[in-house]
Amino acid sequence: MSTLETLNFDNLALRSLPIDPETKVFPRQVPGACFSKIKLSPVENPILVCHSSSALSLLDLKETEIQEKNFCEYLAGNKLIPGSEPAAHCYCGHQFGYFSGQLGDGAAMYLGEVVNKKGERWEIQFKGSGLTPYSRTADGRKVLRSTIREFLCSEAIFHLGIPSTRAMTCMTSDSRVVRDIFYDGHPIHERCSIVLRIAPTFLRFGSFEIFKPMDPETGRKGPSVGKTDILIQMLDYTVKTFYTEIWDQFKEDKQKMYLEFFREVVRRTARLVAEWQCVGWCHGVLNTDNISICGVTIDYGPYGFMDSYDPDFVCNASDDGGRYTYQKQPEICKWNCEKLSEAIQEAIPLSQTDKELGIFDEEFSRHYTQKMRKKLGLLNTELPEDGLLVEKFLETMNMTGADFTNCFRCLSRLPLPGSSNYDAAVAELTEYILSQCATVEEMKMTCKPTMDPRQLQMFMTLMQTNPGILNALGRGLSAFTKEIEKMEKSKQLQDLTQKSKTEADKKLWTEWLTQYTERLKLEVKDGSDLESASKQKSEVMNSVNPRFILRNYIAENAIRAAEKGDYSEVQRVLKLLENPFGEAGDLNNLSDLSLGGSSSTTDADSAGAAGTSGTTSKGDNSKTYGTAVQYDSKPPDWAQDLRVS
Repeated sequence: MSTLETLNFDNLALRSLPIDPETKVFPRQVPGACFSKIKLSPVENPILVCHSSSALSLLDLKETEIQEKNFCEYLAGNKLIPGSEPAAHCYCGHQFGYFSGQLGDGAAMYLGEVVNKKGERWEIQFKGSGLTPYSRTADGRKVLRSTIREFLCSEAIFHLGIPSTRAMTCMTSDSRVVRDIFYDGHPIHERCSIVLRIAPTFLRFGSFEIFKPMDPETGRKGPSVGKTDILIQMLDYTVKTFYTEIWDQFKEDKQKMYLEFFREVVRRTARLVAEWQCVGWCHGVLNTDNISICGVTIDYGPYGFMDSYDPDFVCNASDDGGRYTYQKQPEICKWNCEKLSEAIQEAIPLSQTDKELGIFDEEFSRHYTQKMRKKLGLLNTELPEDGLLVEKFLETMNMTGADFTNCFRCLSRLPLPGSSNYDAAVAELTEYILSQCATVEEMKMTCKPTMDPRQLQMFMTLMQTNPGILNALGRGLSAFTKEIEKMEKSKQLQDLTQKSKTEADKKLWTEWLTQYTERLKLEVKDGSDLESASKQKSEVMNSVNPRFILRNYIAENAIRAAEKGDYSEVQRVLKLLENPFGEAGDLNNLSDLSLGGSSSTTDADSAGAAGTSGTTSKGDNSKTYGTAVQYDSKPPDWAQDLRVS
């Protein structure tokens, strides 16, 4: 095993790609370079909030390493890990559909690449580590709430079996930065915090957009436009290092190699978003600079797992136009693949790459359908109608406001038709699903306006007096349209009683369960042992339908405790997320855990959980935070007001 002082660094990226000759750190355009060397920015009194044992092992580090004297100094950026070479990566990006020009690692820091004893290469990176040439007007820092969210979700997504960057440590400190939590002119001081991230690479689609010519819509261009030699250098490095089979097979024919590389990137991206859809997870900011070139989930900001199923679910409160809703994620990821093809067209023409974009739809459909069939326990036969059964299930959840995760999970309780207790199991399952449907009051809460009343009134006036100008408002118009839809739905709910809703919900679910029963009958083989087959079905379903996900209210509860200096809930939630498919007894085991690690003795912060990549709630919920959390339940009432941006 290694120690932090003896990690096997081999910083191939810095040897293979051009480095900015300017060594001073100040905001600037960086032409002709992929990395800028930077220096560490220390913090006061660094302290460990949480760590991932399995992520430590990727670097051959022992669990006991966290107890070493300099561990916190190294992982907070106060001391340079021997062999590391801090640098910031230059990239561009299309943000919310528009090219933004140079972006880069404004709050992240490449430390180097560690090759472990298995021969695996892992890039390690700080996030929240201070100023870089790409910080623009920001301070390069992250705060405790956003760092905890990044740490927990990185590990949650990985343990759900979805490709992801990893998070090894979450650190905080006594250093402070000013944040205006609610953007209302009342800034507060929050703790500087740092997460150490691990990935094969943090190259992204936007890495290749530094060569983009001037965009006609925004007037911006990449800092390295016209430098095709660097584009070729980046492509060769990427394929040789991360797509070795393609390199070995096609390195003598570069055009063929680049095409096969592009095809595989499209496939991986399609499979990745299919996995997100199957667990009801939204990224929140699917800009081209947030899409990995290796098909792993990166950059955890305003993400969110759906509670009640809603195809138009928006997890990012800043996404007022609804560009990145749950149902739009696949088409947006495909659009991003199109932008990648444009970014590399000086190496391989669009005439070759564009016609390969159809691979995305094929791969997404194949992977999504295959996973959904497992989630419904359809293991022995494959029918064209299975897709319709899935769609009807989702539609029924949407109409009844049912919980996405819990409804999928509970289906494993049904044995195969013909079992002696089947009818009783259906009746019991129906009652449980009804308990997971939204109440009338909950549905009314979701229809509450989120737009400022004055802004809403302005749009209403414009619509009546000058409707033609509305089309020029872009995302603002989309936000207004959604508010109108909410108002209309709110009117429809005014006279709805809980009794009538429950009756309607029961009818809808009875209809679907009847269809599901008929489909399950086709899974029964003549002469098969129903008990054994039912058990196998249940085991498969429970291996792909998580019981525990990182719901916003679970993260919020842990954040509130951490901001008061108690990190035990963050550690407890991590243990929960490391076993997302666990059974009933796991919650009891969790409550008995002796969780070591750090806790702060400093005064509680006055900050709420809100703001950039954090959770917001303006209500006074002090009586609810810190109480016992039902980790596998529908969200409590106070969670309705949580917003992430």
